[in-house]
Amino acid sequence: MTATTDLERAGRVAALLDDAGADVLLVTNAVNVRWLTGFTGSSGLALVGADGLREFVTDFRYLSQSAEQLDAGWERHIVPDLAAAIPKLLDGATRLGFDDAAVTVKDHGRLLELVGDDVTLVPTAGLVEGLRAVKDDGELDRLRAAARLADAALQDVLTRGLVGRTERDVGLDLEFTMRRMGAQAASFPPIIAAGSHGALPHAEPRDVKIPSGTLVVVDWGAQLDGYASDCTRTYATGDLDPRDAEIYATVLEAQEAALAAVRPGPTGKDVDAVARAIIDGAGHAEHFGHGLGHGVGMEVHEGPRLSKLGTVALAPGHVVTVEPGIYVPGAVGVRIEDLVVVTEDGHEVLSGLPKALTTVG
Repeated sequence: MTATTDLERAGRVAALLDDAGADVLLVTNAVNVRWLTGFTGSSGLALVGADGLREFVTDFRYLSQSAEQLDAGWERHIVPDLAAAIPKLLDGATRLGFDDAAVTVKDHGRLLELVGDDVTLVPTAGLVEGLRAVKDDGELDRLRAAARLADAALQDVLTRGLVGRTERDVGLDLEFTMRRMGAQAASFPPIIAAGSHGALPHAEPRDVKIPSGTLVVVDWGAQLDGYASDCTRTYATGDLDPRDAEIYATVLEAQEAALAAVRPGPTGKDVDAVARAIIDGAGHAEHFGHGLGHGVGMEVHEGPRLSKLGTVALAPGHVVTVEPGIYVPGAVGVRIEDLVVVTEDGHEVLSGLPKALTTVG
């Protein structure tokens, strides 16, 4: 697996068009446009045809930027109205694929008016995302770098302690530290949740001081060079209630067992079941309500899914999270998460921080 150029990616898209029932694919989702063309601006669309058609459309604001970022094989068009340019660029194609998961009803109606009766609009949701799910070597390098940066940032934050600081202060410190280290942004607002607040899987940090003798869930990630990382660690802030220590041990056992099951072949549902069996066996079936994990790449949530609904078989190049948790309402929450690459013969863990229960004062 090697790094691919933007035009090679366009070729991979074009090879799928016939099976999708389209002659040309219209790409409007900003993340898909960036993956396909390298363009990072906020206004752009691409047209890819099976016969070699490669058209890119943007507006005057991105005249210079698009010239710098696009490979020479793309025909660039600088126009005031992006959608209005589409019919002129179809080159006689009569079947136009579009991402029905990204195009609004209003935009679909306008597109129908613009292309007229001679062109059929063909829904093709997920075509680009399916290709994006398998990362090439260049993408994997970016994901490794994002994970390393995120690890280093949390290590730095933990040197300043947890006890006595508010959840919000720790979250802001973590986000600012990632930015100081070179991240373009956080992958998502960091989750810092102490004690019973940790029982909310997507808890928002509060202006509440973190006490000693509890567990603190820290879920964070860095956005670097267009790619995201995602990781969770749960820390003790002193001596724990035996119940909390037992829950931590159960989650760690489930996480490591599921991690060992990550390899080419099993479906997301298969791997999810490994962790779920351990948590269910410990009496916490009702306290693990989310899926085991999800794909990560240019977006922090993408395919494939590791869950009860995950029917896609894992393949080399997939990058997924493995993040079982136990959430006891009003009492405690624990989640442990690694970012993992599926390799030809198993997996590679990108998250580097220890998972053994660690106390941070």
